[in-house]
Amino acid sequence: MLLTRREWPVLLVNLVYVPVFTVIALRRFNFEFVLYVGVILLVGSLVLWKQRQVCFDLTILWGLTIWGLLHLAGGNIRVHGDVLYCLQLIPVVLRYDQLVHCFGFGVATLVCYHLLQAYLRPGVPLRGTLFFLTIMMGCGVGAMNEIVEFIAVKCCEETNVGGYDNTLWDLVFNLLGATLATLWLARRSRRGEFLRGAPKAIE
Repeated sequence: MLLTRREWPVLLVNLVYVPVFTVIALRRFNFEFVLYVGVILLVGSLVLWKQRQVCFDLTILWGLTIWGLLHLAGGNIRVHGDVLYCLQLIPVVLRYDQLVHCFGFGVATLVCYHLLQAYLRPGVPLRGTLFFLTIMMGCGVGAMNEIVEFIAVKCCEETNVGGYDNTLWDLVFNLLGATLATLWLARRSRRGEFLRGAPKAIE
């Protein structure tokens, strides 16, 4: 069995919002987000295929689901004549785009650490070098995301990626999300709590 009873609701939510936003993107000729739908489908398929091996817990599965939903909503829902990604949530300080980056790459950091546990001695505390490396893994995934956005800019005539300033803010909020997620993991580690599930080393 690919999924347990508790994991099925996660899949069902994905099966609802991904097709909905795919149709919206196609109707608006938003090919940038058609590309992102492809990325989400690829990641989702890998998670579904490997779930019994990697054993992501519900925190991670729901985190990935919410991240995908926030991302597709950000590029397809319009507020005040512009896409949701451009919405300023707090003047000067925070845009919707930056909030999604902080949340999303916090979740990516949880994924990286969960997968790394298969290669660590049991009960290794999350501090020092391991703390730093966990943050860097999350930032690395964030850097890969910027490459995907660069590909989108080169492949699509109109995108909402933004310029150099936007890219650097993305990286700053990726770092913030990765750091917050690692602090949360470190706190759980000190209390003897770890993400549920026992990942196996992936060959």
